[in-house]
Amino acid sequence: MTTVTASRDAAGPASASSVPPRSRGRLDWRLRFAALSLIWGFSFLLIKVGTDGYAPFQVTLGRLVFGTAVLAAAMAVKRERLPRGIHTWGHLTVAAFLLNALPFSLFAYSELTIPSTLAGICNATSPLWGMALSMVALSEDRPTRVRVAGLGIGFIGVLTVLGAWQGFHGLDATGTAMALLASLSYPIGWIYVRRTLAGAGESHLSLTGAQLLLATVQLAVVTPLFTSVPTSFSLVPLLAIVALGALGTGLAVLLQYGLVAEVGPTTAQMVTYFIPVIATAAGVAVLGESLAWSTPVGAVIVLAGAALTQVRRSA
Repeated sequence: MTTVTASRDAAGPASASSVPPRSRGRLDWRLRFAALSLIWGFSFLLIKVGTDGYAPFQVTLGRLVFGTAVLAAAMAVKRERLPRGIHTWGHLTVAAFLLNALPFSLFAYSELTIPSTLAGICNATSPLWGMALSMVALSEDRPTRVRVAGLGIGFIGVLTVLGAWQGFHGLDATGTAMALLASLSYPIGWIYVRRTLAGAGESHLSLTGAQLLLATVQLAVVTPLFTSVPTSFSLVPLLAIVALGALGTGLAVLLQYGLVAEVGPTTAQMVTYFIPVIATAAGVAVLGESLAWSTPVGAVIVLAGAALTQVRRSA
């Protein structure tokens, strides 16, 4: 997840009668759900390929440039304007850093030393971090025994993936820590947005377009300080960066919003549980990354724990 939260109000997900007539001709939501899962699942492979030819900050900057371009085009078609108000832009600057600039950069740097499969699985820990943080930061989000149990199970899965019983043998600690920190950055950003922008009168598309624009500016400032202009341009890594931005950031955001509007945030959020599966399959099949038994077993445990943390108390 890379955007300002797209939560629905108390009325819940849109009903069929509330969907504009022309939306009835759109592609079935299940196909769009599958497309979103594939796009985000393959993003970790694209990051790996991109870093084969370009520095991590350059990969992230390119990703944001092409993602912002897609959102700008969508805003132009829908005649959306950028949000107004200095306070809104200030909060969006923080959101851009926590939800885009920081995690995108950390994942890119992490994949210099860890396989894309591990990065994808680390990304799946975001709901676990979110559960732990919400108990402290969100007073209205009270934990239940089931959710606390899910938190414990999830982190047991993380230890399984990392091979804790072997003393984390063969694991690059720095790269793994970066990937886990990236996954932690998302829920921190979500909580910040929930506290500061939940009541904003702007549309989600407008807010996210501004957020990606700000993240692009942040990387445009940082990248020249830590990298030099490439002396040659590798075609395949460049195409991977274009796809990562246009599809994995821009188009994915539009698909996500459409799903939230049509089937609600709970169903749309389930895409999170398919991402590590697809990332693992792509890494092994396309990049030839090795896969120990502990990786898929641990991933299943992580996803089971993450699913339990999302169980809400019945009304």
